[in-house]
Amino acid sequence: MKNKAERIKNAKVPLSKNLGVDQADRLPPGQFLTETFPILHEGDVPDVDTDTWQLKIFGEVEQEQVWSYADLQALPKSQITSDIHCVTRWSKFDTLWEGVRFRDLLDKLHVKPEAKYVMVHGGNDYETNVPLADLLSEHVLLAYHYDHKPLTPKHGYPVRLVVPHLYFWKSAKWITGLEFMKEDRPGFWEQNGFHNEADPFVEQRFSGEALPIPEDEWTKKEFD
Repeated sequence: MKNKAERIKNAKVPLSKNLGVDQADRLPPGQFLTETFPILHEGDVPDVDTDTWQLKIFGEVEQEQVWSYADLQALPKSQITSDIHCVTRWSKFDTLWEGVRFRDLLDKLHVKPEAKYVMVHGGNDYETNVPLADLLSEHVLLAYHYDHKPLTPKHGYPVRLVVPHLYFWKSAKWITGLEFMKEDRPGFWEQNGFHNEADPFVEQRFSGEALPIPEDEWTKKEFD
């Protein structure tokens, strides 16, 4: 998979034009603003039934738990409006999500104090690592609605993580588990040439690269 990171480094940079001052301040360096919602993921789209979907809580917790879709929906609902940024250079402003704030769920999980990181497990054996401190932001959701409608399968139905202040590969689709960890461990893309921390405003796209040249292949992808 490292060849994808190499393609991004060697491709052309699309340009965003006619941005207002406010928009320019919100757009991370090297990003291209789009009104569409490109669809990018590895592997096939899973066929998930909410009646059987489960979220496993394990690792550095007092006791492992399994949450159903109904359990999750019984928690207080929150809406966030946030800008999102993909490592492949597209950004979308003012996306509207509804779900459960991660920190509201965390209160129910009896996580051990030594847990500092979370491995988020998703469909197709995908996983991505995020510091627990990043997940405590009020803007981080376990989302099940986008733009007032249930998520579509291609965007992570029934539940996806939304971590809008990091590149969007950290916002895992089709999540199935939260593994709390004492020490950090690289996830799927983090093992394949992508940066471990993924802050878009300092262009943490690739491991070992300060200012890599991004790709424009997302413009050829399917989108909503």
